[in-house]
Amino acid sequence: MRRKIQVHQLGEEARKCDAKLRVIANGDIDVNVVRAERCDALSVAKTYGLKQHMYSMEKVEAVEAARLKSSDPHRWRTKAARPPAKGKIKTVTSDIYANVFISKHQAEPLPKRLKVVETAQMGTLSTAKVQLSKLKQLTANPLVRQVALGQGLRNPNPVISTGNFSDPGPMVREVKHANLHKNGKGVLVGIIDVQGFDFAHPDFVVNGETRFEAIWDMGAEVDRTSPKDYGRVISRVQMNKALAANVGAPATQLEPQSQMDFGSHGTHVASIAAGNVGIARDSMIAGVLVSLGPEDGDRRKSFYDSTRIAHAVDWLMKLGEDLSIPVSINISLGTNGHAHDSSAPINRWIDAWLATPGRSVCVAAGNAGQEKAETPDDVGFVMGRIHTSGKIPAAGLNLDIDWTVAGSDGQDYSENELEIWFSAQDKIGVSVRDPAGRTYGPIEPLEFIENQRLADGTFLSLYNDLYHEANGANYIGIFLSPNFKAKKPIGIAAGQWVVRLHGRDIRDGRFDGWIERDDPSPLPPEPEQPKRWRFPSFFSERSNVDCSSISTLACGNRVVAVANLDKARECINVTSSQGPTREGANKPDIAAPGTDIVAANGFSSPADAWVGMTGTSMASPFVCGTVALMLATRPDLTAAQILGIIQRSATPLVGKSFVWENDAGFGQIDPAGCVLEAQRVNLPRKDKTR
Repeated sequence: MRRKIQVHQLGEEARKCDAKLRVIANGDIDVNVVRAERCDALSVAKTYGLKQHMYSMEKVEAVEAARLKSSDPHRWRTKAARPPAKGKIKTVTSDIYANVFISKHQAEPLPKRLKVVETAQMGTLSTAKVQLSKLKQLTANPLVRQVALGQGLRNPNPVISTGNFSDPGPMVREVKHANLHKNGKGVLVGIIDVQGFDFAHPDFVVNGETRFEAIWDMGAEVDRTSPKDYGRVISRVQMNKALAANVGAPATQLEPQSQMDFGSHGTHVASIAAGNVGIARDSMIAGVLVSLGPEDGDRRKSFYDSTRIAHAVDWLMKLGEDLSIPVSINISLGTNGHAHDSSAPINRWIDAWLATPGRSVCVAAGNAGQEKAETPDDVGFVMGRIHTSGKIPAAGLNLDIDWTVAGSDGQDYSENELEIWFSAQDKIGVSVRDPAGRTYGPIEPLEFIENQRLADGTFLSLYNDLYHEANGANYIGIFLSPNFKAKKPIGIAAGQWVVRLHGRDIRDGRFDGWIERDDPSPLPPEPEQPKRWRFPSFFSERSNVDCSSISTLACGNRVVAVANLDKARECINVTSSQGPTREGANKPDIAAPGTDIVAANGFSSPADAWVGMTGTSMASPFVCGTVALMLATRPDLTAAQILGIIQRSATPLVGKSFVWENDAGFGQIDPAGCVLEAQRVNLPRKDKTR
């Protein structure tokens, strides 16, 4: 059964705005308030005009919560739901802000009349915080090529090892040839992570002082130390003063961060890369805490997206410049979405920094590698079935993709997004069939439907674009959105959705598709709906293709993408994401120990100071620390040379050759071999003509 839909032409102005941002910008404001809880690149600002004063954000949010629960969300529910006003509320306005990358024709600031404040600049790319109401005016400006929503960051979910752990000791990660690499002395190791940095942990303290040079806490209340209009910077002087204070409280309580989670992911990662028992144990350390903010993790008021990664990289690189030392950065956070090639704005941003010698960025490949259950009760494959690919042999032929939506009560209360990328040589139409058998489309090239209400009250948006600004490829974007505006929220129908690709003009025929995965999480219970969940959608076993699941962030040309080696079993961990990238680049580059890795247990008691964790999050800092040793040996190494040395020094896994593998890269990293090869770079050549 085919449903009648209103199809629109995808004009130039619409194509200047990426599809996900279009869906949001043209959505209902009340829906976007709820959407901001899950969309990392959105925030909500509520301004209440009063005769005498402004209410605090906490009171404002309490009022908004009561309003959204009312039968008529446009009216105040009861007098009791209102703030205890001293003056009468005259007006109530709602503004939705988005963190975006702006691609421009020239490297110059936007006109002031647009009233869009650019927060950072990298060539013709910039980041900005934009009111959705100003988006149309922004895309209409002739200087603007495209506006793209910041990519959401996936919360790292390492597997915590069972058992009790003791100090692993300095010998565990000691690297030979210390006379060359000096244990990383004279190099800045930068860690961009979450959950806080326990600068007072014994693994970071020497002679009563911390080895952290600075921590930029992005979630803290802004002060003059911050390089942006959010967060604060905690200096080495402040941390050491807290360590020296003898007041019976932990130093991290005297200089607190917006997140200080027990078992902190950021602390564990920093410990592996540069702790006193880590790889680069004499390096300087700087941390950037990408935080959800102090308000109980209220995502509506915070940003947690790839523009924050851009700002973090900027700050760490400039800190290295101020200290006149090389920089090795680790990012154990992942992104999905975009084309899984080097063309995403954040990839281009980081690659631009890596054009200068003395800089490197290591990125975790991701934990989406599992395609099948290993035991009867294993559901880990759900997080791994995110990639599909295939080939339409000729014009006039169709191909179906099975897209599974899961739900605890037959519905999924999260937004689901599927992106399909294919050659500019081809023209492909697309239609979508829901679990009830209703078909929407086909939507032809340069056509779209946006927030189309389906029979069950949920929404479908579908875009079919040509010659994407970032990489010249063609793009199809499909979005399934719950109905949050309804009196009783309506989730996406669980079951098998089918995406049909219609070959119109086929010269190449190949395509790749990715699901922008969301993590499973419960929704607050409602009286009539006590159990509601957001679930990640996934491809069926038939449609899933077990490769190219690597995080978008790890697809940059010059970043070092790292896989998770289970050293005890001498194989790659089943959860480690695979390559290659969409454009066929050999990512991941290398594998490093990432299974049951013992390192600092952040914000813990002395009796519980160490913990084991598993994930590519643990493998990447091992390589980051190794790169710091290489830069201590040769400070002028380029990112390209670092990649080449890592590749040349790699040790193949058992039964493998020196050929690149889609799960292991070029094999296991050899830190000592990397140092020796680094020493040989730029050595005087022997003149054999004499």
